[in-house]
Amino acid sequence: MSTEDQEAQRDELLALASIYSEDEFKRAEGNFPGGECNLCLELPSDFVISIKSNSATNSSADNFEATVLFLPPIVLNIELPLDYPSTTPPNFTLSCKWLSAAQLTLLCQHLDDLWEENKGSVVLFSWIQFLKEETLDYLNIKSPYEIEVSSNGVQDWMQSPEKTLTDGVLLERGALDRRAIQDVQSVPALIKYILDFSRAQQKKTFDRKPFSCNICLMERLGSECTHFKPCQHVYCNTCLKDYYEVQIKDGQVSSLNCPEPECTSVATPAQVKDLVGEQLFSRYDDLLLQLGLDSMADVVYCPRITCQAPVIQEPESTMGMCSVCQYAFCILCKMTFHGIAPCKVPEEKNDDLDEEDTDDDEEEDEMEYLARQANKIKNVSWIKESTKPCPGCRSPIEKNGGCNKMFCSRCRTPFCWLCLKILYKTKQEPVHNDYSGECISRSSTIFGDGED
Repeated sequence: MSTEDQEAQRDELLALASIYSEDEFKRAEGNFPGGECNLCLELPSDFVISIKSNSATNSSADNFEATVLFLPPIVLNIELPLDYPSTTPPNFTLSCKWLSAAQLTLLCQHLDDLWEENKGSVVLFSWIQFLKEETLDYLNIKSPYEIEVSSNGVQDWMQSPEKTLTDGVLLERGALDRRAIQDVQSVPALIKYILDFSRAQQKKTFDRKPFSCNICLMERLGSECTHFKPCQHVYCNTCLKDYYEVQIKDGQVSSLNCPEPECTSVATPAQVKDLVGEQLFSRYDDLLLQLGLDSMADVVYCPRITCQAPVIQEPESTMGMCSVCQYAFCILCKMTFHGIAPCKVPEEKNDDLDEEDTDDDEEEDEMEYLARQANKIKNVSWIKESTKPCPGCRSPIEKNGGCNKMFCSRCRTPFCWLCLKILYKTKQEPVHNDYSGECISRSSTIFGDGED
C-alpha cells in the first residue's frame, strides 16, 4: 500500500463517519479498512407495498398489502483493497430485503460505472449518495410497489429466458451479479420485518421531533411525550402522568382519554403503564376488569363481604357457586341457596316498588314474581342504615369495627368513613387529628396506607 492510498482511505473513512450517523455508517474492525452502510430511502407519502408469493402452495398468509413510511435499508458492505483508490475499485456486496436480485444487479452495475468515471479518486461518498437519493428513480419504483417472492426466495424473473426491467434495460438469464443479495428467508418473515422496521423508524423519528403540549404550553421532544395515534394529538408525559394518576385514584378508569376537548381517543394500557408506574397500573387494571365484569349481565358477586369474587351465573338457574370460597347462594336474595323454597325478602323495601303490581302478581308464577320483585329491590333498610357507598366504585360498605379509615375490598380504594373522601398518600395535612374523631376539613387530602 502506497502512502498516498493509505492516507486517502483513512481520510475518506473519517469523512464518512463524520457525515453519517452510526446507524448509517459503521467502520469495519479488521485487517482491511472498510465499513457497512445501512441506507434508508426517503419514500413518497402514502407509499403502498404489496407482496404476492409465487409459491405453488400460495395462501392468503403470503399475500400482503400496506402503506408504509419506511422500508428496510439497502446494505452496502465495503472492503478497501491496498491499491484503492489509485488502481483498484472497492470490493463490495449489496443486499436488500425488498429489492429483487435483478434490481440489485442493476445497482451494482451503476456503482461500477461510477468508479470508471472517477477512477483514481475516492468514490464511496458518490456511491452512498446515489443509493440513498436516486435508487427509486433509477429503478423506476413507484407506489404501489409489488414485491414478488417465490417459495425458495428467488425471484420469478429467473424462471424465464429473459426479463426486461427499468425502461428497456435487458437482463438475460444467468446475468445476476454475485455481489447482489436479496436477503429473504420467507414471505411471513419478510412481512414481519417490514412492519417492525417501519414502526421502529416512526418511533425514532417521533422521539427526535419537538412538540408543544397544550396543557403546560411547553415545547418538549417526542421522547418526553405521548402520541395518541387515532387523533394524532401529542401531550407531554409529565402532564398526562398527573392527569391519569388523579383519575385512577378516583376510580375513573373509563376517563383515561386524550385531554383534548371532545376527543374520544383512549390511552392504551401500555401507555398508561409507562406513565403511572407498576403500582397504580395494577389498580387501574383491577378497576378496568371490575368495570368489564359489572357490564356483563351473567356475572354476579359472592355476597360474603370478605370475598365478593365474581361468579358466572348458570343459564336458567338461581344458584351461584363461588369458586373462591365455595359458598353456594341464591342469586336473587343473595342468601344461602334454598333450592325451590321461596326467597325470604326483607319486609322493608325501597320506596320505588310499584304498589299497583300486587293485584297482578297473584296471577303470576311464584318464581317469576319473586325474581321480578328481587330485581326491583335496590336498597333495603339494613343497607340504608348500616352501609355507605365506596367513593371509588359505589359498592355498599359495612363498618364492623376499628377506626374510620376504610378499605374497599372490591376496588381497593382507601377512604374515610365519616366524609367518604378518598385517602391519598401525600405530604399534605391530614383531614383528621385521628381516624376516630370528626373531620376537621373537607378540602384537604387524607393520607395513610392501612386498612380495616
